Amino acid sequence: MFELSMTRLHEVMLILYAVSVLLYFMDYLQKDQKANRLAFWLLTIVWVLQTIFLFLYMMRTGRFPVLTLFEGIYFYAWVLVTLSLAINRVMRVDFTVFFVNVIGFTFMAIHTFAPVQASTNAAAERLMSELLLIHITMAIVSYAAFSVSVVFSILYLLQYRLLKKKKWGQKLQRITDLSKLEKGSVILNIIGFPLLLLSLILGVQWAVISLPYMIWYDVKIIGSFLLLGIYGVFLYRRFGRGESGRTLAIFNTMAFLCLIINFLLGSRLSSFHFWYS
Repeated sequence: MFELSMTRLHEVMLILYAVSVLLYFMDYLQKDQKANRLAFWLLTIVWVLQTIFLFLYMMRTGRFPVLTLFEGIYFYAWVLVTLSLAINRVMRVDFTVFFVNVIGFTFMAIHTFAPVQASTNAAAERLMSELLLIHITMAIVSYAAFSVSVVFSILYLLQYRLLKKKKWGQKLQRITDLSKLEKGSVILNIIGFPLLLLSLILGVQWAVISLPYMIWYDVKIIGSFLLLGIYGVFLYRRFGRGESGRTLAIFNTMAFLCLIINFLLGSRLSSFHFWYS
């Protein structure tokens, strides 16, 4: 019972960590101080919980927790969270904070769902099922964000066409202005990108632990990482090169078509993504 409670608390920490990473990414792209403050306090909660668990473990074992790989991973994740909080407060290097937290999240996930901490095979299988559930949930939520984003882009293209042809009517009035449509599509992609990234991290971890051998050339794996790269290009074009308007809306529409192909065709051709079929 105690072991199960600790696992649940670690899963809560992981969810808080994921939300913190998402908010840090939003802050980096949009200079959102509210998102930065909320991300900082969520990460602080994670750090406090990690520190408590670390000291409890030290009191139980009577030694510093670095003598095994399992212990070292947890201590490494704690150090990364500590450094991230310090960098965020002292140096204010936002992009560094985001990537440090992605690495920290990865090792927290490895520690949380490592079968070595399970006392029985049933407990280990339950951990793997929960890891898979979180991976799929994050992926679906990211896909939903991309889906709503493309709706905004399609409405943008429709509105642009009506304005271009000077068709002033009820359709034009019922669609909001172009700037709001573009902002909506961009924000949703900002949300979807880190969620997809974290989902892939968890998915790779599940595959490495659960499958007899990791199939890196699997269609679904390649397609998912390509999809992440495509949406990364979208964000780079928007924030790195300052592109906007019709060109960006068309690119977002094409990116969503790639998502549909990966979701339907990639899942059919995958050797182990059978739950999507």
